[in-house]
Amino acid sequence: MGEKMDKLAHDLEAIFGNRFSQNNAVCDQHGKDESSHASSAPDMVVFPKSTQEVSQLVQRCAQDKIPVIAFGAGTALEGHVNAVQGGVCVGLSKMNKVIAVCPEDQTVTIQAGITREDLNHELRTTGLHFPVDPGANATLGGMAATGASGTTTVRYGAMQANVLAATAVMADGSIVKLGSKARKSSAGYDLLHLLIGSEGTLGIFTELTVRIYGRPETTASAVYAFADLETMVDTVSMAIQMEIPVARLELLDEVAIAGINKYAGLSMTLAPTLITEFHGTHASIDAEVERFKEIADMSGCLDMRVEKDTEEQAKLWRARHAAFYASKMENPNKHGLITDVCVPMSKLAQSIKDARADFKSQDIDTAFVGHVGDGNYHTIIWIDPEDTKSIDTAKGIIHRMGERAIEVGGTCTGEHGIGMGKMDLLAIEHKSSLPFMKTIKQALDPNNILNPGKIFN
Repeated sequence: MGEKMDKLAHDLEAIFGNRFSQNNAVCDQHGKDESSHASSAPDMVVFPKSTQEVSQLVQRCAQDKIPVIAFGAGTALEGHVNAVQGGVCVGLSKMNKVIAVCPEDQTVTIQAGITREDLNHELRTTGLHFPVDPGANATLGGMAATGASGTTTVRYGAMQANVLAATAVMADGSIVKLGSKARKSSAGYDLLHLLIGSEGTLGIFTELTVRIYGRPETTASAVYAFADLETMVDTVSMAIQMEIPVARLELLDEVAIAGINKYAGLSMTLAPTLITEFHGTHASIDAEVERFKEIADMSGCLDMRVEKDTEEQAKLWRARHAAFYASKMENPNKHGLITDVCVPMSKLAQSIKDARADFKSQDIDTAFVGHVGDGNYHTIIWIDPEDTKSIDTAKGIIHRMGERAIEVGGTCTGEHGIGMGKMDLLAIEHKSSLPFMKTIKQALDPNNILNPGKIFN
């Protein structure tokens, strides 16, 4: 590795003992996320247990200008955790504690390595829950770093709306406190939200204070099948305009439905489908379901099923979250490319139709799913890994999807982030402000050691 890296490894092993590793398997595991980007393993992995240990680690790496990459659960989708320049991976799996629950303020303070499912397990006796649900069992630190959202954003908002305060370690190893536990503040620059979504390029989150919410008295889910995407989107637009308080609004095209029917043993109609969830009291949910049904009927809904049984609802949402794996089962030996864009609701149906036409014209298999209440949708594209021409074609279509989204006032990514995969689209979307982003990066990380090779070169 070279004398400098050997000395660094010696120093870190002395500090962290058996929480330091240069094992090839461990390094490979921490150099890859769920994306299609090729693995780039770090030279070594360290597992700190506290903010102070992360600070100590970053300070030591800063001395020799060694790259530092934070790793949560590895569920990102744009190569965020790939160690493209080698260096040291900060594995946050041992920083998974709940520090303090404050039911009166409806907040919880946690270490950044706890996963959302583990957090909700810890909260199970409080009557409270953390609702942001990106599908994967991601860590809270990773979710904050990527500005994650998901199926419940239409009601509870994304991470930007749910992180009140944070502790972060900066590129020189200094520890900073950001935000506060108050619900609002006008004190100084909003550095908290500068770091949220910065993908570990400006600082490493070590602790977070997030909002938690009362668990609903009851929930109900409903499945609606439509003849086409336009009527589905019209239904959702009317429901939102009428302020029906829906907790989830999920779109699946007929290809995705076929996959999850087979994967999860369901029998949903093979048509563009909307899956909704309502939170509230028994009385309020009955009224909301009926109001939504009236709108769906007016739009020509083909089929509708309401599910109130808790176990059956859980089965339905597990199937929705498994859409990628269901689609993968239908495409054995193929390579999955996953992407997302987000557009204004008025442009959603046309955006999906244009993307589907592009893929169909090239005879490329794909499925569409999305958070229709946010105008955010995903494509799951399956390509022979040896067919470089088809891979290049698919990437070209993904690029056009992003360009069209930007042209109609949307964004090239609603929740996956930029990482390694969308740097060219970020330059198009934020052409006038990109120099300022680079200025901020240079000011906070002048030696470019925090997750280099991400967001922009």
